[in-house]
Amino acid sequence: MFKDISEVKSALAAQQYIATDEIATVVYLAQKLQKPLLVEGPAGVGKTELAKAWAGAAKQELIRLQCYEGLDETKALYEWEYAKQMLYTQLLRDKLHDLLSDSKTLAEAADKLADEEDVFFSKRFLLPRPLLRAIVSETPTHLLIDEIDRADAEFEAFLLEVLSDFQISVPELGTIKAQHLPVVILTSNNTRELSEALKRRCLYLYIDYPTAEAELRIVKLKVPDLSPQLAKQAVELVQRLRKLDLKKHPSVSETIDWARALVMLNSKSLDQKTLENTLTVLLKHEHDVMRAQRLLSEFTIGDEKEEGEDDDDDDTVPPLPRRSSPKR
Repeated sequence: MFKDISEVKSALAAQQYIATDEIATVVYLAQKLQKPLLVEGPAGVGKTELAKAWAGAAKQELIRLQCYEGLDETKALYEWEYAKQMLYTQLLRDKLHDLLSDSKTLAEAADKLADEEDVFFSKRFLLPRPLLRAIVSETPTHLLIDEIDRADAEFEAFLLEVLSDFQISVPELGTIKAQHLPVVILTSNNTRELSEALKRRCLYLYIDYPTAEAELRIVKLKVPDLSPQLAKQAVELVQRLRKLDLKKHPSVSETIDWARALVMLNSKSLDQKTLENTLTVLLKHEHDVMRAQRLLSEFTIGDEKEEGEDDDDDDTVPPLPRRSSPKR
């Protein structure tokens, strides 16, 4: 699909995803080598968005499997629609009666019924879940296995067959092989160590928080209505917050949310009132909010003021307001 790395970057950019040279290179290699891509990094840095942009650039369906603790094969692979089977059984009751009426023994009746099992255990009663949908799809697809680190190790081991051979085993139907090899992207927030067997089958990409310059480009792309000066102020504040010892650092997605909030509030600058009312868009723990208020007492956002500049253009952000302790 992609002829070279530069085409990867331009195709992702058309999907409003700004890719670094490293990201574009690994995506290109994953496509050429037809290997799954494991993307790790902090939450909210654009791992899932990369999968969406890649599928959009390829004009292919993105099938998403959201992982969680307790996820098993039946929820990820397929389920039998037993209610539908029962309905068919009732509808075909007369046919079954005719089929078994001349049986002389119970064993003979059972043998005749067994010969008709394909009617009741066929794809018409198979309810495909994301993994099976990607494998049996008649057109090429992208398969996103999101937050694989949240799933149990047993489920991770089950994935090895899928990622190695792109096939699955259904006891009642046999082995089903992929008509088209899906592009597979796995994401991980690094909440637990993944197995070496899984990593060996994948190309690896780590996406960290972007630099200030890269994040500013993202904000300008995603929130074009935000003034350039305010966008620069917002990004610098986020970059400084990430240097604090916080329980959860603000993600890129939260930076974008905050930028959109500033547009909705018609904010002109990051004054004390704006910071007080919107800081929780970035920080989601009370402890982090209090630490930010305590440590970011004063700082200057943007380039240092040139001597002789008008004071009206001062980018200095006032001290973050302190929250008063609740009265007991």
